[in-house]
Amino acid sequence: MEATAEARVQKTLGTTGAGLSEQPVVWRGPTRVAFRFAFFYFLLYNIGTFIDLFPFTDYIADKYETFWQLIVPWLARHVLHLASPITIFSNGSGDTTYDYVKVLTQLVIAIAATVICSLFDRRRREYRTLHQWFMLLLRIALGITMVSYGAVKVIKSQFPDPSLGRLLQPYGDSSPMGLLWTFMGASKSYTIFAGAIECLGGFLLFVPRLTTLGALVCMGAMGNVFMLNMSYDVPVKLYSFHLLLMALILASPDLRRLANFFLFHRPVQLQNYYPRLRKKWAAWMLVAAQVLLIGYYCVISFVHAHQALAAYNQKPAICGLWAVDEFATDGRPVPVSLNAPDRWRQFAMGSAFDVFVILIDGNRQRYRSQLDTPANKITLIRRDDPTKTSQLKFTNAPTDQLTLNGTLDGRQLSVKMHRLPNPVFLLNTRGFHWINEFPYNR
Repeated sequence: MEATAEARVQKTLGTTGAGLSEQPVVWRGPTRVAFRFAFFYFLLYNIGTFIDLFPFTDYIADKYETFWQLIVPWLARHVLHLASPITIFSNGSGDTTYDYVKVLTQLVIAIAATVICSLFDRRRREYRTLHQWFMLLLRIALGITMVSYGAVKVIKSQFPDPSLGRLLQPYGDSSPMGLLWTFMGASKSYTIFAGAIECLGGFLLFVPRLTTLGALVCMGAMGNVFMLNMSYDVPVKLYSFHLLLMALILASPDLRRLANFFLFHRPVQLQNYYPRLRKKWAAWMLVAAQVLLIGYYCVISFVHAHQALAAYNQKPAICGLWAVDEFATDGRPVPVSLNAPDRWRQFAMGSAFDVFVILIDGNRQRYRSQLDTPANKITLIRRDDPTKTSQLKFTNAPTDQLTLNGTLDGRQLSVKMHRLPNPVFLLNTRGFHWINEFPYNR
């Protein structure tokens, strides 16, 4: 009766097939060692992901990250003997020194655990059951990440429309990463398409019998993301490489079968890798837990993406392009002169997230801002050094006049400006054309 119940559950899950009926076979020694290492390493690497999967776990996530922030700098100083201490942790960049040392530490721990396990568990001939659970964990970890990656593109919050400051920036002054962000943000259709492919790969991974197809889609999507990160110096190279590896691991058990089908035209049947539970209630509990957790995370991913886009699209009254009429530092007026390179020429605010100060010599300083409209205060945060913040008072009356007073980068500033007409740019006005008699390449 229990076997029949299990078969019904497995049929509902889409996990019946040759993979569950085959007799256990003896794994080769190198295969067992490779599996032990992959299990320990990717389990350790994804602990943070699994903590974030559950709601109301911010406290646990903070404590977990605090643990690494204590261990990694100590290892960098006393074991690796790095020249400079680690003081910058994971932020908008996932390729900090801290991240590299953390991954190296996890790698060493996984190798040590593999050696210990190989010594004390050397009589074991296969890890079939553990492999099924490992594949489940990888599917969830990669699947929810792909959905979150895709959500911020489908909702277009990761690559919003090019900002005013970006459009005013000389093309050659763009960083490779800035150029990529402009390229993606300029095309809503391509950004949504890229996000939809990533979401598709994630959703396919949530269905056990579609694991291989989902892994192949994820390999294509993450292969492209990894190459973009490598080619445009986007500091998410470590993370995207690990996601690509996870997709490869999920597809690896069926790579020979795929080769037989696509290259040698041989009939094949893909295996299913899903934990076998003898109790009907346990199998349904596992299904319910997956549906609830995955559903919750997917909804939250799209909600957060929508909130981020809504915040980006907020346009305070002082948004726009402003020409500087009067500029004074430490109480002394600064005339318009190339001999005063720190004098402002223009002030551009596309949104709270994108503020540019254009200097008289053409150089520019980029900031993020926090606006307190009731108090008429604006806090500017340097993009190149988020530890540098400055607070200024502003007056926007009449609406075509703007004054700023306060301390910025250690100087007392007083700036009076007038609003300029919103500039028109070809990049966001050209649009799409089915018919082009000649290439419109400008």
